[in-house]
Amino acid sequence: MATNVLDQIDPKKLGEMLQQARKKCGITQANAAQIIDASRTTMIAIEKGERRLKATELIKLARAYGQSVSDFVRPTPVVEPFAVQFRAAFQHSEPEKEEIVEVIQHFEQLCRNYLELEEMMDAPLPKNYPREYEVEGMPIAQTAESIAISERQRLGLGDGPISLLRDILEQNVGLRIFYIKMPGKYSEMYNYDAKLGGCIAINANHPEERRRWSLAHGYLHFLAHRRKSVLDEVEIEYQRRPMSEKLAEAFPAYFLMPTSSLLRQFNEMCQSQGKFTPTNLFTLAHYYGVSVEALVLRLENMKLLPSGTWERLRDRGLKVRQVQQELGLEAIDRRADMVPVHYQHLAIEALDQGIISEGRFAKLLGLNRLESRDIANKLREYSSGITEETTHLDLRKA
Repeated sequence: MATNVLDQIDPKKLGEMLQQARKKCGITQANAAQIIDASRTTMIAIEKGERRLKATELIKLARAYGQSVSDFVRPTPVVEPFAVQFRAAFQHSEPEKEEIVEVIQHFEQLCRNYLELEEMMDAPLPKNYPREYEVEGMPIAQTAESIAISERQRLGLGDGPISLLRDILEQNVGLRIFYIKMPGKYSEMYNYDAKLGGCIAINANHPEERRRWSLAHGYLHFLAHRRKSVLDEVEIEYQRRPMSEKLAEAFPAYFLMPTSSLLRQFNEMCQSQGKFTPTNLFTLAHYYGVSVEALVLRLENMKLLPSGTWERLRDRGLKVRQVQQELGLEAIDRRADMVPVHYQHLAIEALDQGIISEGRFAKLLGLNRLESRDIANKLREYSSGITEETTHLDLRKA
């Protein structure tokens, strides 16, 4: 690599990128200095941008940090690392920490990639952010319902089911939402950065009803605790959860199943049949795109079903999926796209215009080189830009 490439890069920005990469790998400044046969003070100067890096030194550091040289020399936005903000939440063994830290780093990289694509294509994600809701000292249930009603009105959602929740939060609000495979005990991660804005990662291993619930849960954190990073772990006892978490847990029920709509649907079913049957329960849960358990608990809280109804159904060995199949209620389609649609479009446009290579395209979308080349060839069959067929292309299966 020619030295003049490094001469054209802002040393302060390069130093910040190197520092973030080093910290992510858990390498000390002293160890990094040894890698390039320099003193620790020299490494400090490099990371502060006070001493220019040599090409041979960058190659050695990139290799040690598990990254390519191009990751540092191409123009990329610098944002604060996510991992530092999340680590305070960990109360687990070292193997568990390592497993989830890897997921957080993947989430962080995807968000960085997103911002890089936006800047590259001069296509920033439109942000329709509300002011942060004031919730300090407010009662949980009433506050959660009030925010849910306000957001539905702000986004023009009425009081019916929200069938395209992810699309609405991505396109109408401007959140960065990724589906990432996580250990089963985690449902979602939330982070806010001044440059990136609101970012949410949902556990891709969960069924769609739970994904939607987790997404609404993460949305409340954005609405009410915007600058507080969250790693949601479902196994923590309710009593031990902070008030902010309890509010986030209450919000999805009101946001996904508004009181006015749910009461209307319940009454219509009771009037038409003279009673509310288990079949009605399954039909209504499917209508709102939530789990049967979530619906039953919501109806119990509204005093429309006796307290303890869900426990009784569960103790009788209720097989939810089996009953859904018998009633012809197909499971809600699992979203196949792990990255946002806008992210996909930007990557496709950048490749089509020759701004990024097939290798970079593959890395952005989590594909191998052969998959990337196959998709690239298919895209070149289209006359220009994004066609209707391209818009609905499943990048994981193409």
